[in-house]
Amino acid sequence: MAAGPVVAVVTLALALVATRVAGVTFRDWEHAVAVRLVQMSGVVALLVVLDIVVRAAARSRRLSWASIRSVQRERWTGRRVAAVGGALVSFYVTYLAYRNVKSAVPLLRPGELFDRELAIFDRGLFGGNDPAGLLHSLLGTGIAAEVLAFVYMAFFYFVLVSLPLALVFCPSPQGGIFYVTAVAINWGLGAASYLLLPARGPIYHAPGGFADLPASDVTHLQGVLLRQRAAFLSDPMAAGAHQGIAAFASLHTSIVFTAAVAAHMLGLGRRLRIGLWVLFGLTTTATVYLGWHYVADDLAGMLIGLTALALARGLTGFEPATARRLRIRWRPRIARAPAGAPTGHHIAPARPLEPSVAETSSGSDAA
Repeated sequence: MAAGPVVAVVTLALALVATRVAGVTFRDWEHAVAVRLVQMSGVVALLVVLDIVVRAAARSRRLSWASIRSVQRERWTGRRVAAVGGALVSFYVTYLAYRNVKSAVPLLRPGELFDRELAIFDRGLFGGNDPAGLLHSLLGTGIAAEVLAFVYMAFFYFVLVSLPLALVFCPSPQGGIFYVTAVAINWGLGAASYLLLPARGPIYHAPGGFADLPASDVTHLQGVLLRQRAAFLSDPMAAGAHQGIAAFASLHTSIVFTAAVAAHMLGLGRRLRIGLWVLFGLTTTATVYLGWHYVADDLAGMLIGLTALALARGLTGFEPATARRLRIRWRPRIARAPAGAPTGHHIAPARPLEPSVAETSSGSDAA
């Protein structure tokens, strides 16, 4: 239960130090993060109600207040509600800290950019060729550009959707908190990587290589971010001034990679795991194709994802083997009619088992 708050407090403290050193105010621009937290809290509350009602309806032929209360007491204890609420608030506190550090990077390391070195590294990996140029030649700059732009922008919705689903519907409560904590750690490690190797990304370092790409939501966003950066550098203390350009490392890559690996650790369904790996491949391709990141940034993103998962596992005490056993144990089983039984006889299905409060909140399975 303390994992998310610990990550939030550490990240927030470092962000406050970073903004003070940079000489800017720690802010939530236009209250964007606060609004997202309120919206997400409402979504989680609605999903909790849905979870209770659906399970109560499946448990008895007629939905009743007694069955609803039974499921609520068994599945959504005060301890679990507190754990989910703490994880959600901590996630957005960490995200706010990340945004402030990211914005302050040009002031913390003024005039230092490693785009040239990262571009040279990429060309070395591809025999002297630019990887974005190779993708443009291989995939073209028509329908592929539109598809990859859609995938890139869909990332923001992926984070918004995956968090409440994990917190509410994960096979074990601890597993959902583990996933949300891992994603939160990505923000902190990502901010640290921006300070380690400040870079703007290929689209800003060598824009000519992306001139043939059609206009899209991505190209519009790239233009907006460039104007915001220019305004911020001219007057960092102006009302609402901030910037969001940072290439190394790719958090699009790291977070989707985190989700794909976490799906295996949580023992989720095969189709979902395959879908997440497909999304990871498309997202990674999009970051290079559209000029957001160098290949080195994506490699660093994968390393951040693995590190975040390891740290989250240590902080939450999450055990993948236990999560997989829980998923198998609580899978509904239907009793089969014995051989030779008359077809007119009704064989009642076995009641689906659900973990009791004591079992899900004791030992290594504690929420």
